[in-house]
Amino acid sequence: MEYFPALLTREESDATLEWIETHFKKRGFGLWAAELIETGELAGFIGLAVPRFTSSFTPCVEIGWRLAARFWGKGLATEGAREALRFGFEDVRLGEIVSFTVSQNLRSIRVMEKLGMRRDPAADFDHPFVAEGHPLRRHVLYRLRAADYQDQLRQQAHQDQQ
Repeated sequence: MEYFPALLTREESDATLEWIETHFKKRGFGLWAAELIETGELAGFIGLAVPRFTSSFTPCVEIGWRLAARFWGKGLATEGAREALRFGFEDVRLGEIVSFTVSQNLRSIRVMEKLGMRRDPAADFDHPFVAEGHPLRRHVLYRLRAADYQDQLRQQAHQDQQ
């Protein structure tokens, strides 16, 4: 929660879990619990969701992740997000997936870039759930179109053959 305005209360956390469960039932995809394969320990969540607010780039599907700090820097967000992209583009057949964060969150921005997402500066926005004047209100938006995802897969397959 480093780049969130405040920690969630127990009630807010419970409401978020209820929202995640409802999202899965309604849309057939959502935010998955991320567990370590070796131990089954819960690391956080990774997945796809439709944002709960309106902006210039909505409606859309967002890829997101939230991991406990002790799991940062181990490649888990990137690994899980790659599977979420695969699922979104190949199984759900989405045309585009977006991601956003505050400009200070360099770790998440790096994950977005590793995924092949590209920043769309014209779509950067003030998050409507963050108070005006708060230093975490401004968000950067990254996008990945299905066609670009397929190009990445072809390039990777070509490199693997060499």
